[in-house]
Amino acid sequence: MGRDVNLNRLAVFVALVRAGSFTAAAEHLGMTKAMVSQHLLRLERELGVTLLVRSTRRMALTEAGAVFHADCVQLLEQAQAAIERIGDQRSKPTGTLRLTTSTDYGAAVVAPALSEFRRLYPSLQIDLVIDDQINDLIAERFDLAIRIGWLRDSSLRATRLGSFRQLVMASPAYLAEHDTPRRPEDLAMHGWIAMSALATPLRWTFTRGNSRRIVRMRQVMQANNAAAIRALVLAGAGVSVLPDYLVQEDIQAGRLQVLLAPYRLQEGGIHAVYPDPQPPAKVRAFIDFMRDRLAKR
Repeated sequence: MGRDVNLNRLAVFVALVRAGSFTAAAEHLGMTKAMVSQHLLRLERELGVTLLVRSTRRMALTEAGAVFHADCVQLLEQAQAAIERIGDQRSKPTGTLRLTTSTDYGAAVVAPALSEFRRLYPSLQIDLVIDDQINDLIAERFDLAIRIGWLRDSSLRATRLGSFRQLVMASPAYLAEHDTPRRPEDLAMHGWIAMSALATPLRWTFTRGNSRRIVRMRQVMQANNAAAIRALVLAGAGVSVLPDYLVQEDIQAGRLQVLLAPYRLQEGGIHAVYPDPQPPAKVRAFIDFMRDRLAKR
């Protein structure tokens, strides 16, 4: 038996048996009758067995040919099914969507969004991993990450979904005991709750029109994520900066108050980051869904 078998010849062999003649098989395959005959002869040589016996008027499978034909039909059906499955992944959301994001954004925004997203695609499984560390998407087999703030340089692909505002916040109880700051410079006199994960947690730049002011804060506490800082600000422990997506309900309910509303801090980005240069349909659908959802906020 030959060491190598050209698998393309299997399809020619199955088509020949199905057509019942070299002429009909050639028409079906779009090749010459001589080419069909050559493929069969080479396949038999590679296998070391006779698959078909033929005369000028008819052909018939040998015993080995009949067994081999049944196996080839099954093999080609499995190959076609595999091609269709991979096509489904490209055309419609299927399988499991595995994604990661930060603790605060995951709880406040991504989890509610995923609940609505899955109602659109009920057969899709969801695996959400919330972690304030930067996960290795390839090693940990994530389809994508939703990352907040400013992206690091990497070889991953990124799509901008939206942005968020950073707001200076305090509780009414805190402001009742301290003067309400009217200018950015006034914040230097207040107790500042710092975000320890930032590169410069005590240095903030405020803009208003064309003016720009840099203020260094006086730290009284620090925490390593926005949810913890929100809890401290709610408890009246001090003043801090919080993302708008985390405090909208607190502002509406009067639990927190926005300070220095005429001034702006730099906006942060919201990005979908993914390793696949040709992401499957489930990833593309979720990116489009999140972009539309954030645009309506």
